[in-house]
Amino acid sequence: MSKYSLNIPIVILAAGASKRMGTAKQLLSWGDTTLLGHAIQTTLKTCTNDVFVVLGANYQAIKNEISKFPVTIIKNEDWKLGLGKSIAIAAIHILNERPKAEAVLICLADQPFINTEFLNTLIQNFVPNTNQIIATTYKNDVSGVPVIFDKIYLPELSKLDDDKGAKRLLEKYTALVKRCKPKLENIDLDYKEDYENLHRSQF
Repeated sequence: MSKYSLNIPIVILAAGASKRMGTAKQLLSWGDTTLLGHAIQTTLKTCTNDVFVVLGANYQAIKNEISKFPVTIIKNEDWKLGLGKSIAIAAIHILNERPKAEAVLICLADQPFINTEFLNTLIQNFVPNTNQIIATTYKNDVSGVPVIFDKIYLPELSKLDDDKGAKRLLEKYTALVKRCKPKLENIDLDYKEDYENLHRSQF
C-alpha cells in the first residue's frame, strides 16, 4: 500500500435527523453494531485510518454509542442547514488540524453496501497534486459519495451551507472527476420500509 497516498482523512457524515426514517437511522441495528458503527468499522479497515465523524441531531445519544471507536467526533451545531454544512465543518477542521492532508474522502453513514475494498480502490486511484476528484458512479451515470476531493478543494468545501452537499463541485469541475463504480449496487437508506426489507435480506 505504500505507493499510495495514505494521508487522506475520511469523513463520515452522520448529522441528519433522519426525518423520513422516523428515528435516528445512525443507531439502527446492522449486524452486530449499528448503521453508523458499520460505516466506522468499514472506514477503519482502510489503508488510511484517520476517521472523522460529523454529528448533529441526537448528538449525545449517537456520541455515546460510537465513543468506543478510535475516531474524532466533530459537532455540527448547524446541522439543520443540511449536508453541505457538515461537509464545510469537516473541511474547516481538516484545514486546521490536518494541514498536511493531501485530500479528503467523504462517506455517508447510511450506505451499508459500501465496503472497505471499494474505499481502498478510491484511495488507490487518487494521485496527489493533480486537482483530482474521484467519485462513486451509480446507475444512470450519476456521480456522488463516497468521493475523494484533492486538498485544493478544501477551502471551497468549507463554504458549503445547504443540503446539496458537494454536488455543485462535482458539476463545476466535471472535467476533473474520475469515476469508480462499486461491484454491488449502492443503496441509501432513507425510509423505515427500505431499512427493514434490506435488514431482513441480510441478517
